[in-house]
Amino acid sequence: MIEHFWRDRPVFITGATGLVGAWLVRRLTEAGADVVALVRDWVPRSEVVRAGLLDRVTVVRGDVRDQEVVGRALAEHEIRTVFHLAAQTIVGIANRDPSGTLDANIRGTWTVLEACRRNPLVGQIVVASSDKAYGDQLKLPYTEDAPLLGMHPYDVSKSCADMISTAYAHTYKLPVCITRCGNFFGGGDLNWNRIVPGTIRALLRGERPVIRSDGLSVRDYFYAEDGAAAYTTLAERLAADPGLVGQAFNFSNETQVTVLDVVDRIRRLVGSDLSPEVRNEATNEIRHQYLSAAKAREVLGWSPMFDQDEGLRRTIDWYREYFRNGQ
Repeated sequence: MIEHFWRDRPVFITGATGLVGAWLVRRLTEAGADVVALVRDWVPRSEVVRAGLLDRVTVVRGDVRDQEVVGRALAEHEIRTVFHLAAQTIVGIANRDPSGTLDANIRGTWTVLEACRRNPLVGQIVVASSDKAYGDQLKLPYTEDAPLLGMHPYDVSKSCADMISTAYAHTYKLPVCITRCGNFFGGGDLNWNRIVPGTIRALLRGERPVIRSDGLSVRDYFYAEDGAAAYTTLAERLAADPGLVGQAFNFSNETQVTVLDVVDRIRRLVGSDLSPEVRNEATNEIRHQYLSAAKAREVLGWSPMFDQDEGLRRTIDWYREYFRNGQ
């Protein structure tokens, strides 16, 4: 991390109360950035609130779809770098409420980009897309030149947001880059229906973890602290190299892990012999996904700081402390 790059730099973050958002706020404040966070809902148990991180930043209350709020925040705080992370990220919720997910993820993206387009001070924009933007494809691992083929509501929302970002880069020369990462995990994730936090909570309570699918789907699990580092690395490189404008980058440990595998790893690290309850009731989920991060390694000089087991150990430690403190 180029700390002098961030010192006193005005930075705007959407999605600061989310999993990766909290790690990004922590990383940037520790580097001396002047962080402005857009916050819609006050979530007292979120890591960014619980750890006192919001006490170290400027909070703008509002919705990412509100053009006036976003534009005012960028202008009044003279923002130089933007990280757009805000999204509805739960596949099950997207299936039940597609209009809400599509509106938040697609309109939210063009609202941020349009506000940036109107503000000449913004020099770098990092938009968080997802491996789900690629949809279900036969050729694996995904590389950045693969087509975006989302078919279900969440996947489509990420494909669209990704393409909108590319359009703003190419049409308006907006200094935007796109990140595509796998399934994030890490301390601070309070979405208990996700496999990592749900499994850890169950095992720490002496209960059997629940797997909603058949457990055989392959996913690309990526530690949230590595995600935050990837975002800051990309912004730094974008500032130095305008040739990166409009490009997308995969970030990944480049390992294929089934849901059953990740549950077994967590059981081993926790020291539990409780077997999972496999319900096989999930729908509209991509069967096999994993990413190539070769481009990020070669172009950005990036590599993850943690392997998956170390990321899981750190995550389990976070939840042990969380529950020890009566949460």
